[in-house]
Amino acid sequence: MSAENEYSPGLEGIIAAETSISYLDVEQEQIVIRGYDLIELAENRHFLDVAHLLLYGSLPKAAEKESFQDLLYQQLELPEALTSSFSLFPASMSAMDMLRTGISLLGGSEKHMHDHSAEANQEKAVKLLGAIPAIMSGSYRTQQQEPLISPDSSMSFSANMLHMLTGKTPTALETEVFDQSLVAYIEHEMPNSTFAARVIASTQADMYGAFTGAVASLKGPLHGGANEAVMHLLLEAGTPDGVERLFREKLANKERIMGFGHRVYMKKMDPRAQLMKKSLHRLAEKQDRMDLYDMCVRGEELIAEEKGLHPNLDYYAAPVYYLLGIPIDLYTPIFFASRAAGLGAHVIEQHSNNRLFRPRVNYTGPRGITLT
Repeated sequence: MSAENEYSPGLEGIIAAETSISYLDVEQEQIVIRGYDLIELAENRHFLDVAHLLLYGSLPKAAEKESFQDLLYQQLELPEALTSSFSLFPASMSAMDMLRTGISLLGGSEKHMHDHSAEANQEKAVKLLGAIPAIMSGSYRTQQQEPLISPDSSMSFSANMLHMLTGKTPTALETEVFDQSLVAYIEHEMPNSTFAARVIASTQADMYGAFTGAVASLKGPLHGGANEAVMHLLLEAGTPDGVERLFREKLANKERIMGFGHRVYMKKMDPRAQLMKKSLHRLAEKQDRMDLYDMCVRGEELIAEEKGLHPNLDYYAAPVYYLLGIPIDLYTPIFFASRAAGLGAHVIEQHSNNRLFRPRVNYTGPRGITLT
């Protein structure tokens, strides 16, 4: 096989696209979002600011941010045809499957489905960014036989999302921490779900189709389901000593411990995990749950010592969401609700300068078989 056709399992190290959206600079420990450092954005700006940056290319001025939020609030009120369908979803349906189906149904009301201009795609991306939290909350609450929660225009977009997920009015600290988590998840270069969305979009499929495929990709435990797995693991352990016992047991059995390791962050800790670690400490202190924080730190230290691996974002985001009172089944849908801004930017970029993805294979099957 020639060098130009060299096989790379999982496409590791392969450059599949040129983008001006984001870049993971592992050596500088920086996640670049349209030229800005993601962690600096998370600590100084709000989720809507960064969403605007991704979809429109610039941080919004005050009037632009207000207009952007108004557009998103309009999408929080879902069409009745969509909300009435929630009761038809099977009781066994997962939250991610309900989200995937809801996005497909929402697409049925789109009047400009096949207009792939940047302007039309921006409108669709805003519609999805605003509607996905309502689909996520509404379908789950219907499944749990709980009433839907209407958005409150007196709250910020992030506070509204948290309110619709928990049924409680969040405090200022809870809103701040949740907003930071949304920024942390908002965009991350070319993970599996983003690549799936771009591959689908490269066929000239519509924004809703690309998002539906991305949901299916993110559902997998090796990509988006890790935050839920982390929380179940912490609850099983129960105490810092329990974490050490459980983690050592899993290491002895050669079982994978979710929340550690990353295809890109091999030698250094995911900077987003550092951000959420600080947020967890603040929440745990406020709620007198430092035991949960101590559990996570014990686990982090043990895996670093035994395996040389570091936590990724999911490891510390999971207990943050737990202390915010969010149902565990909704952790991965929240990931997607945030990533919708980045996905929208990628679909817009793909449609604006398209090349169909069509890789080849390294054939390992037989040859020369004849019919006799």
